[in-house]
Amino acid sequence: MEEKEKLTKYLNAIYQNIRTGIQSIEDIMTKTDDNKLLSELSVEQDTYICLSKECEAFAKAEKIEGLKDNNFIEKAKLWASINMSTMMDDSTRKIAELMLIGTFMGIITCLKDKGDHKGVSKELDEILDKLYTFERKNIDRLLPFLEE
Repeated sequence: MEEKEKLTKYLNAIYQNIRTGIQSIEDIMTKTDDNKLLSELSVEQDTYICLSKECEAFAKAEKIEGLKDNNFIEKAKLWASINMSTMMDDSTRKIAELMLIGTFMGIITCLKDKGDHKGVSKELDEILDKLYTFERKNIDRLLPFLEE
């Protein structure tokens, strides 16, 4: 596989993981009126947006035009999953649980992407490491909401 193709594939994997986080937060924020949780989700959303901008800047610098968000089907599945999960229970606890599940999935994806793309780009490794570290910290910030 050509170097630029490997770079594009790795970048898209990271970008889609980040975009999933952004979309999850956008979809779930409408389900709660808990100001403390909304504040946490807003902080998370801002960080995901900053990371997505890093990916976009990398794409521009490397002249990569194939930066892809998640496809419509993936977005629809996520939206439906959130709506089905909160239909009967939209408590702060339930929303925190959903966010934690999504965060764990994001961490798993980070680890798999790092393994799948060894040696492709140190700069992309750094963005992925930021995402991984951020998501690990999100767990600690979301866990207390399970006790409410």
